[in-house]
Amino acid sequence: MFLQRSAATVARRAAVYPVIRRSFVASAIRRDVKNVEHHASISQKVKTFEEIRTEDDLLGPGAAPGSVPTDLDQSTGLERLEILGKMQGVDIFDMRPLDSSRKGTLDNPILVKSAGDEQYAGCTGSPADSHTVTWLGMSRERPIERCPECGSVYKMEYVGPQDDGHGHHDHHHGHEEPKTFADFVKPQYY
Repeated sequence: MFLQRSAATVARRAAVYPVIRRSFVASAIRRDVKNVEHHASISQKVKTFEEIRTEDDLLGPGAAPGSVPTDLDQSTGLERLEILGKMQGVDIFDMRPLDSSRKGTLDNPILVKSAGDEQYAGCTGSPADSHTVTWLGMSRERPIERCPECGSVYKMEYVGPQDDGHGHHDHHHGHEEPKTFADFVKPQYY
């Protein structure tokens, strides 16, 4: 009976008071003065938006050892270009909403600029939010799309480079765009 009580008491105390307590440990980091000066000089070499000329200019300097990097320190490529542009007040990707004050027509479509071979646009109707978002896909081969909900017409305006340098302007390794109902509509109905 004595052993049963003492085992139960020890088990209860073990749950409340752990046998091994963790101690608080702090470690000091030795910093080399030359290393800190080297990284300080790198962070001062951040190029502005106007100084970007090549893809190599879009590599961030990284953060100094022992510090937490910011987006400006660690971003590269298009993300870095966007951040540098925003710092200068330039909207690189033109993220303004499309014109929803009118419905686009075949004679006067709503223009959607694209630097790529295809672009998606979300139509919410006119006036804005008249219907749920309907996503329309446009490409260089088929730049005009009509919203099935409201009938608004959108046209992709290609603003990217004219030659991609690979010798195949519109064809991507034998990929053919799937046919849709628009392929079977007679041209006089356009």
